[in-house]
Amino acid sequence: MIGTVVKAQSGFFWVATDEGTLRCTLRGRLKKSRVPSDIATLGDQVRVTPTIPGEGAVEEVLPRRSKLARRAAGSKGVWREDVLVANLDQLVAVFAVANPTPHVRMLDRFLVNAELNELAVIIVANKCELLPPEEATAIFASYTRIGYEVLFTSAKQNIGVDQLRAHLEGKISAFSGPSGVGKSSLMNTIQPGLGLRTGAISATGANTGKGRHTTVAAELIPLQGGGFVADTPGIRELGLWQVPPTQLDWGYREFRPYIDQCYFQPCSHLHEPDCAVREATAQGVIDPMRYDSYCRLREELTAAVAVR
Repeated sequence: MIGTVVKAQSGFFWVATDEGTLRCTLRGRLKKSRVPSDIATLGDQVRVTPTIPGEGAVEEVLPRRSKLARRAAGSKGVWREDVLVANLDQLVAVFAVANPTPHVRMLDRFLVNAELNELAVIIVANKCELLPPEEATAIFASYTRIGYEVLFTSAKQNIGVDQLRAHLEGKISAFSGPSGVGKSSLMNTIQPGLGLRTGAISATGANTGKGRHTTVAAELIPLQGGGFVADTPGIRELGLWQVPPTQLDWGYREFRPYIDQCYFQPCSHLHEPDCAVREATAQGVIDPMRYDSYCRLREELTAAVAVR
């Protein structure tokens, strides 16, 4: 039978099929395959064989049409790919307007991942009750100017929840973002009774503004109106997986009209003369903060290539 991995934890995979959900393990030959990535993960389409009632074995993982991945440390210092969700339709990047303070460079990593994987993306600015509307809007203004949709929500006061719910219907969406921004609280507000674990900012995190991880197993949650939402463990840093430095500029959508106008091709947009991207930044067409984010990521990726 072919099914979808709807939960993954501790080497077990819960696979939803037309005949019901089976708790499965991987066949030995799959475990022995040498791949620098997850063999199976949340959202994967897999071929399974039932073994005993309620359980089965994963025989094959079908090709992925999309994914959200990050870079993770592997054995012997070699980086590997950590696929958070496969076969998804859109990324929902959840950040708080305050408590914890939004880390826009981390948000840029999410957006670059989505752009390079051709995923639709929605930015959710949660806990909007903590700031005056004009201050909350100003934090994300540079993203709305370049065409990203930003939804301002409050799980606590039920603000913007219906609008977000409408964006999720009929799609497989990945909820991702730093710990403590209220992802699980939002999910409980969108669909009461899910019982997802939530947690406030920890005492040790009070000074750092970082929240506690409250989601311990990745899970695809069916929505009453149709579609699924992936609730993934909180991410403190999203490393870009195998992105050639020369392709990073395409992950910044506001760069695209200028990439082909640079005198040097390819152009790193860091130091070359007659660089259209840097000229657009100097003129204020490209936000200097976004350009600085690009420079930092470009240097990081270049250093990673040098190490490999």
